[in-house]
Amino acid sequence: MTPADIKQTADQKMAKSVEAFKNELHKIRTGRAHPGLLDQVQVDYYGSMLPISQVANVTLLDARTISVQPWEKGMASKIEKAIRESDLGLNPSSQGELLRVPMPALTEERRKELTKVVRNAGEDAKIAVRSVRREGNEHLKRLLKDKEVSEDDERRAQDEVQRLTDRTIAEIDRLVQAKEAEVLAV
Repeated sequence: MTPADIKQTADQKMAKSVEAFKNELHKIRTGRAHPGLLDQVQVDYYGSMLPISQVANVTLLDARTISVQPWEKGMASKIEKAIRESDLGLNPSSQGELLRVPMPALTEERRKELTKVVRNAGEDAKIAVRSVRREGNEHLKRLLKDKEVSEDDERRAQDEVQRLTDRTIAEIDRLVQAKEAEVLAV
């Protein structure tokens, strides 16, 4: 494995950490509605658990209301139960075969709790990135020890991995700030 391979591997792993962090941020709800909010809610569909998006049409009615239109008539009650039992704190109301899922307004206390959750998720993502950096540096030291690269090349590669780490952590910080602003916006 060459220093370029190690750097490329570290870059890919850091990008995956950022993507995982972005997915985590999507699960943290703000006062606004978005169809992706129900993606992690599973509903029982003839014995197998499926995401709501695979058994119903999920759309926005307005900025604070999600509409769920089941594709089969008997699924409305199961979907309603699944949403109610999820940890999202949502209370759907049934209007015939259409489910309306209003987004409750967030209290100031809940907003502050959510910012803490966002910061913790950001810190976890940074830890993952730093772990990738440590792993890359260990590979580089092993190459140096096995005399496959010179000390200068090893040092240069470590600096590149550090720059990559700094850039990735800055992106995570930017995402955290943006999500905090979104959560705190009334």
